[in-house]
Amino acid sequence: MKAENNESLDLLSVFLTGIPGLEAQHGWLSIPFFTMYVVAIVGNSLIMATVQADPALHEPMYLFLSMLAGTEVGVSVSTLPTVMGILWFDARRVDLDGCLAQMFFIHTFSCMESGVLLAMSYDRFVAVYNPLRYTAILTLPRIVCIGLVITLKSVILRAPLPVLLRSLPYCHTNILSHSYCLHSDLIQLPCADTKLNSILGLAIALAIFGLDALLIVVSYMLILYRVLGIASGEGRWKALNTCVSHICAVLVYYVPLIGVSVMHRTAKHASPLAHTLMSSIYLFVPPVLNPIIYSVKTKPIQQGIITLFSCKRE
Repeated sequence: MKAENNESLDLLSVFLTGIPGLEAQHGWLSIPFFTMYVVAIVGNSLIMATVQADPALHEPMYLFLSMLAGTEVGVSVSTLPTVMGILWFDARRVDLDGCLAQMFFIHTFSCMESGVLLAMSYDRFVAVYNPLRYTAILTLPRIVCIGLVITLKSVILRAPLPVLLRSLPYCHTNILSHSYCLHSDLIQLPCADTKLNSILGLAIALAIFGLDALLIVVSYMLILYRVLGIASGEGRWKALNTCVSHICAVLVYYVPLIGVSVMHRTAKHASPLAHTLMSSIYLFVPPVLNPIIYSVKTKPIQQGIITLFSCKRE
């Protein structure tokens, strides 16, 4: 029996779903989706190239921003093949191993994004509380170490999920409800007990996103307490203004995440289109908006981009 299960598993494929109710418009819908991918990948790659090329941007704040851009490129590249494959070619069939790999990369890069946002809140905390020792505290080796910890934590915590799902038997129609593979979808397919997978997935999500969000809130409460103690109004505004871009990035990331979580647990009978739209907003909006936010709100990034293009023309 075990051999038969393994054999059927090796031959198993899953079928992705496009945008429910709008299948006839997939050709037209591919235009905005492809545009978002181009903006996300090119915009975030441009930020990474700008930070790398400009020595003036080799400061903790911009190095963390480069990490954030890297994670968002990873999220976009992870979903691009299946999403555009469905919209352009109606290619819905994916083998199980490929689907599990995509699930791993999507969730891992999302975890890394949350970890980098937490690191950026710590960066703002140090900048406000101890500006004179800012660069002495956040040295390049420490920043690299923080990046490695975020990466290892995300990989280690997410790796068990595809391994556990791979070991389960699949014996009925395997149709997913999105254009990409997510753990919440895949966990409904096996014909064995998935309680352990569900508990483990929820515990990992709470350990990563819940703890990161809590620490970000605590960081900004301490920052606000410090800022309110500054005597001059100009000094308070200057201190808060350095945090505006990061606050926007946190809201752009966590508001859709909370929306997806609430809908998944309390609105299970909502239309499939509503679930698809919320998941798409969570995965697509942060990579698209964050490079725009930082390019508009951060003058050194603006100047670095101009300098980068000026050097290429010369």
